[in-house]
Amino acid sequence: MKKLLFSLIALHLPAWLFAQSQGYIDGRPAATLRMDFKDAGIVMHYGDGPDSCDTYGAREAVVNKEGDTYYLFYDGAGSKGWISCLAESKDLTSWTKKGTVLTLGDSTKNDFKSASSPWVVKEKDTWHMFYIGTPNTTPPPYRIPAFPYLTMKAQAKSLRGPWIKQYDVTPLPPKGNSYYTVTSSPGFIVKNKGEYIQFFSGATQDDKVIRRTLGIARTKDLNASWKIEEKPIFLLTEQVENSSVYYEEETKTWFLFTNHIGINDKKEEYTDAIWVYWTRDINHWDASQKAIALDSQNSVWAHGAIGMPSVIRVGKKLALLYDAVEGSSTSHMQRSIGLAWIGLPLRIPQ
Repeated sequence: MKKLLFSLIALHLPAWLFAQSQGYIDGRPAATLRMDFKDAGIVMHYGDGPDSCDTYGAREAVVNKEGDTYYLFYDGAGSKGWISCLAESKDLTSWTKKGTVLTLGDSTKNDFKSASSPWVVKEKDTWHMFYIGTPNTTPPPYRIPAFPYLTMKAQAKSLRGPWIKQYDVTPLPPKGNSYYTVTSSPGFIVKNKGEYIQFFSGATQDDKVIRRTLGIARTKDLNASWKIEEKPIFLLTEQVENSSVYYEEETKTWFLFTNHIGINDKKEEYTDAIWVYWTRDINHWDASQKAIALDSQNSVWAHGAIGMPSVIRVGKKLALLYDAVEGSSTSHMQRSIGLAWIGLPLRIPQ
């Protein structure tokens, strides 16, 4: 009787839900709760950026606001590689692309092949940027960044730049025999009790198996190396990367949004969903306290790869910007930027 009931359920469940109910094929943890955002669809298509800066894709959106203008840094996959680009908007839905804001370094620099995915924080009259650099990519034309992913530094007086690189600063140096051997890349930065806390991405690789998680780094000096916590906030089996953090004042709760790396039946990994974790203590997180914020169920246009989230409060709503591929593809390329919303105050899913 149990086998019959199981078969009937399997026949009527959507593929994504049936897969989640059974877990992932390699046993990596799954999320069962949901905090469903309402998807508004694509708000910025790839392919028409200045100087062909995003010819092959636009991804890893990071949103900031100053005055009445939203500034969106995103990775433009162009003819020279993946380089950070800027777009501006007054409403998060209509964007004006401004082109690249960084350049590739020379062959002696760690950003020789990519300068992308920047997170910024303002201190007094200076913006501090932490971005990904790597000397390795796949072959042309796509030039997908390859390990190591390293955090590099730049600064400017305006979000529009010009951004001055600081090659003498090594914010998050990778470390052997740790959880951040091949990836030590930047994430969301919070100022809390007189120090800066950065939720950075860490990854390690063993026998071609990549394991990913998030860690905490701290500093009081944005032009120095950060102190990295010895243990990550989640086990490496969690398979998450990138971060965007929101504090809900009404419930005194921190919410951390991140993209999850799933795996299909061909044992191919891809970014399959945006997850959200929550805690009352920003320094301590529980991997069981999580839910799905966006995936192929509630996205109206992306039913394969769904990438990095960035959240920002807009009145009584929380906006979530993310990258994805239109349709069912799980490719790194041909991604555009989407927008989803949820009402505030943000509640813990039950």
